[in-house]
Amino acid sequence: MAWEEKAAREVLRAVFDAAVASADPRRALAAHLPAPPRGRVVVVGAGKSAALMAQAVEAAWPEVSLSGLVVTRYGHAVPTRRIEVVEAAHPVPDAAGEAAARRILGLVRGLRSEDLVLALISGGGSALLALPAPGVTLADKQAINRALLASGATIGEMNTVRKHLSAIKGGRLAACARPAPLVTLAISDVPGDDPAVIASGPTVPDPSTTAEAREILARYRIIPPAGVAAHLAGAGAETPKPGDLPHAAFQLIATPALALAAAAARAREAGLAPLILGDALEGESRELGTVLAGIATSVRRNGLPLAPPALLLSGGETTVTLAADAAPGCGGRNTECLLGLAIALAGAPGIFALAGDSDGIDGTEDAAGAIITPDTLARARAGGLDPRAVLAAHDSYGLFAALGDLVVTGPTLTNVNDIRAILIA
Repeated sequence: MAWEEKAAREVLRAVFDAAVASADPRRALAAHLPAPPRGRVVVVGAGKSAALMAQAVEAAWPEVSLSGLVVTRYGHAVPTRRIEVVEAAHPVPDAAGEAAARRILGLVRGLRSEDLVLALISGGGSALLALPAPGVTLADKQAINRALLASGATIGEMNTVRKHLSAIKGGRLAACARPAPLVTLAISDVPGDDPAVIASGPTVPDPSTTAEAREILARYRIIPPAGVAAHLAGAGAETPKPGDLPHAAFQLIATPALALAAAAARAREAGLAPLILGDALEGESRELGTVLAGIATSVRRNGLPLAPPALLLSGGETTVTLAADAAPGCGGRNTECLLGLAIALAGAPGIFALAGDSDGIDGTEDAAGAIITPDTLARARAGGLDPRAVLAAHDSYGLFAALGDLVVTGPTLTNVNDIRAILIA
């Protein structure tokens, strides 16, 4: 078929939607549930998908006596009957997340070996389980989170620091549940699907150390508050290590790789040859856009690494580094990546792209991401916008909003990280 702009936009959106749908816990969770125990079932959880996961548990276990509490991001709650849902702030934690984390620890204490703790964990859980370690205040954690978000630190680095400032992350939730067995069902949003990184691993052993947490803060020139520095210097900051939690099991129900496979299947249905470049691409957002432009140009000109019509797919979490004195504009890592891609392509014909966060929120704005077309730069300039200046000001959201090219889904209530799709006609 001829890939005109309207058809390209429709297929890109269909591919993105297929990736997101593959991670819907209403489709993926029931098959992974353990056998109900003889005793009680206490359900706890945290993340952008925690409420929908709780709803899926209730639907799959209508006759099982359930109780518990999950915490999700503001605006992400769904109706449940037996498992309480509360909302809290993300990405910077707030008092509601602190209170929820404290209640969750209380719910898992004092259980017996015939009981079961079912933990529902998804991306965003790290900020939502905001229970500071002794000597660390919520304000301390908020300050560290803001500094890490602006520093360009990877999600793994941020979670290493978070775990060592927490009374619940880094395996501490599982430790509190003993002697009850604990089963975690998780949706991964991190490169490599490392259980210790997803939501900062509240239910799994933590191989990272306090020394690594201190080194990360030093690497990004983040001066910690006095309470944080004192805590990281003490032995109490260390987390449970491999071998310390034999009663805890972990199961992934959705991952970035599975989401990209679903996107590839949808691309084949549309007559495109898909190529998955990887589910763990990281680095500076705008720079990844430049790299992806080079690959797309090679496909268009030389048929390498595959011949068009083709679709390049990738996942992973990039970063946007803000200068210390910057007054940041509105945007996120996906729109910034796309603007970098568009600038590098310089209007090359026959190349279209979509990049979006599978949770429906790119950064802190109300869009999942955006779409670029061969005339994106020309339309921006005709509207009085300088794409390079916009990129320098980290104001990519504003540019795509002005062009009408934002991808708006609303909260998807799942999260398998970013989905990037480049169509080469």
